Amino acid sequence: MSFSQFGDKFTQHSGISRLMEDMGEGLRTPGTIMLGGGNPAQIPAMNDYFNQLLMQMHQDGQLSEALCNYDGPRGKALLLDALAKMLREELGWPLTAQNIALTNGSQSAFFYLFNLFAGRRADGSKKRVLFPLAPEYLGYADAGLEEDLFVSAKPNIELLPEGQFKYHVDFDHLPLNDDVGLICVSRPTNPTGNVITDDELLQLDALAQQHGVPLLIDNAYGVPFPGIIFSEARPLWNPNTILCMSLSKLGLPGARCGIIVADDSTITAIGNMNGIISLAPGSIGPAIANEMIVRGDLLRLSQEVIKPFYQAKVSETIAILRRYLPEDRCLIHKPEGAIFLWLWFRDLPISTETLYQRLKARGVLMVPGHFFFPGLEHEWPHTHQCMRMNYVPDAEKIERAVQILAEELEAAFKN
Repeated sequence: MSFSQFGDKFTQHSGISRLMEDMGEGLRTPGTIMLGGGNPAQIPAMNDYFNQLLMQMHQDGQLSEALCNYDGPRGKALLLDALAKMLREELGWPLTAQNIALTNGSQSAFFYLFNLFAGRRADGSKKRVLFPLAPEYLGYADAGLEEDLFVSAKPNIELLPEGQFKYHVDFDHLPLNDDVGLICVSRPTNPTGNVITDDELLQLDALAQQHGVPLLIDNAYGVPFPGIIFSEARPLWNPNTILCMSLSKLGLPGARCGIIVADDSTITAIGNMNGIISLAPGSIGPAIANEMIVRGDLLRLSQEVIKPFYQAKVSETIAILRRYLPEDRCLIHKPEGAIFLWLWFRDLPISTETLYQRLKARGVLMVPGHFFFPGLEHEWPHTHQCMRMNYVPDAEKIERAVQILAEELEAAFKN
């Protein structure tokens, strides 16, 4: 049996598939400390809220309505209307329900959008997706139908007090050439927790409009929801901007609900793709989100419950890291949002892939950094000196994992 080119590409081993396999294996292995995956925290107050909400929706017949009927290819109309109204009122954006479509998770949204704006054109030319600031999200790397679909730029690195650093867009060396069909940036960024500044975002927006290409902003952790962002950041949307959001980091990753806010033509295209590929997006997540908006709970819980929970967790985790890893051994990217810490082990004598394997053998799962640089065209030692860790688990598990990490680093530097 042989596959098509499509089959060969999407059945090959990839960073995201290995991560998911390791997560599954770790969940089945007693004692494994999972610092590698992207599952959000089980916040007790949010779990209680969802349980009560679902019971009330069941009693009102809303759950059976969502389960027993197809929505349209752009998703549940009630949620599209409610989101448009909320975004107009809260942020002043001039949009309607015609500017919004739902997908079965953000991963599906990026697959659609990357291949909608990049790849082979009818005239034989090829367009690519530009990531203006690497490192970027691991899940982007294999989402192109074409090979060599992505190009990215090394960042400028600002060293900060207390053993921290921050990445910035290097506008002087941005490979924004004629073959770029889409610019994509996440804010906050998975894996680093970086939030590009308002000025950087406005510069990217201006460059995108100047070159006639859309600016795609991955807002899975950002404002107005779920609000896992700890720095001042003004949200941006205009008809040349495509904004992607998600219900996952509210605490609903199993709902698989992605949200795309864009111009009418892009949204029409997404609806057509949904219809062909999946008939319609799932309905349960949108039904929950709509009810949260109707009750005034979506933004309130994001600010009053979700953001404070993660802000406290990240401070707690940094304190643990610093008990075992001094600044000369480990630099930490300034934690401005998302649910990860990005660790930089300068002068590490082994690669972080080797370190990953050693940690895995001792029951600790983190993610080596080289997976997070899709489209980087030149070798850069920095990519093999960094690791991503999820700071969501209990403090006791994190402390044990950091102890093991410190021991493995000590052994690596001694040898």
